[in-house]
Amino acid sequence: MSDAPHTFRVRTATPADTAGVDALLARSYPAQLKADYPPSVMVTALPIISRARPELLACGTYYVAEAPSGGIVGAGGWTPRPGERGAADIRHVVTDHRHLRQGIGRAIFQTIFSESAAAGIAAFDCLSTLTAVPFYSAMGFLELGPVTIRLRQGIDFPAVRMRRS
Repeated sequence: MSDAPHTFRVRTATPADTAGVDALLARSYPAQLKADYPPSVMVTALPIISRARPELLACGTYYVAEAPSGGIVGAGGWTPRPGERGAADIRHVVTDHRHLRQGIGRAIFQTIFSESAAAGIAAFDCLSTLTAVPFYSAMGFLELGPVTIRLRQGIDFPAVRMRRS
């Protein structure tokens, strides 16, 4: 049974969400990214990017969207950018591929923007997947250009640097 659109709540993530965020990333990134990345990138990058980041789950500025069933259908957050007052980085955003276009990503960003504004944050940078550029554009981000993220020695991941001020 599927949860109806807009029947989710956004809350601050905790380390107890590790398994749920891992499962979300593992099922959604392959489905969403396959149209924009070749198999050679998918096979090397997915095992690295499809894991919850413990430091994010514990930081207090990372959020999950939870369905009535308790399942996690979205996640994402922000962290202050070291050395730059009023600036933050958007971190590890994902929406369940089975629940796209139901307002989950937008609700996570509304939480990000509201909570970060209270902390004096007015500018955001993100490294978007090629797939997510239209979504970030809809959230008010501008493309700054392509970048290559070195995930590990010999494993590079094409992305797009974006900014919202």
